[in-house]
Amino acid sequence: MNSPGTAGVALVTGAGSGIGKACAQALLEAGWNVVFGGRDPEKLAGAIGESPRRERALAVACDIRKEESVEQLFAQIKERFGRLDLLFNNAGMSTEAKLPDELPGTAWRNAVETNLNGTFYCLASAFRLMREQSPQGGRIINNGSISAHVPRPLSIAYTATKHAITGLTRSAALDGRAFDIAVGQIDIGNAVSGMTNTMVSGMLQPSGRVEPEPRMDVSAVARAFMTMVDMPLSANVLFMTVMATTMPYVGRG
Repeated sequence: MNSPGTAGVALVTGAGSGIGKACAQALLEAGWNVVFGGRDPEKLAGAIGESPRRERALAVACDIRKEESVEQLFAQIKERFGRLDLLFNNAGMSTEAKLPDELPGTAWRNAVETNLNGTFYCLASAFRLMREQSPQGGRIINNGSISAHVPRPLSIAYTATKHAITGLTRSAALDGRAFDIAVGQIDIGNAVSGMTNTMVSGMLQPSGRVEPEPRMDVSAVARAFMTMVDMPLSANVLFMTVMATTMPYVGRG
């Protein structure tokens, strides 16, 4: 079911803006039925309204930090479509730049609840539905980050949670084999979004300097994402990195 024009069913979390919106709209253009998930119903409706294929879209408000909210989201998907062929586990958050001893425990817990726990709740619910449905199987793509490999200064909570997503991806990819569930991860660097606006004025570098960083349009991320989506379930892109070509990531540190 994971190919353009097959009217498969996809869920994108954090679909109201940025990367999530771009990827959800790309799925609509490719002929998928797409559930736009997120906390802000107005943003979801606006994202859907921008697409000429809006008749294939469904907005469902969900707070992925709350397990019961995720369960309700997947119950609606099952009731409406009867199955799920693709989950893009995209929703996430960053934290204020702080040294480890200056980061409040509440900020740490919020990052863990959103970036790790929320991703797990969605993955587990998708896994359950994909195992039970007929035909069995589907694809799950987790949004990691280049911070899953190399941290920025003062980003301990974000970096730790994104490293954890890599473990989540590897473990679920192994567990999914018996059920035709392919699990992969896309690691994104410097895409234009609300989370990266500060890069234009300057970001703290490991050298201690503050320098502006190049960004790429989210359409490039959507194209890379669709490459993963379009693979048959007999093949899996386990990890993909897509980044602004001249950003300092490769030489960071």
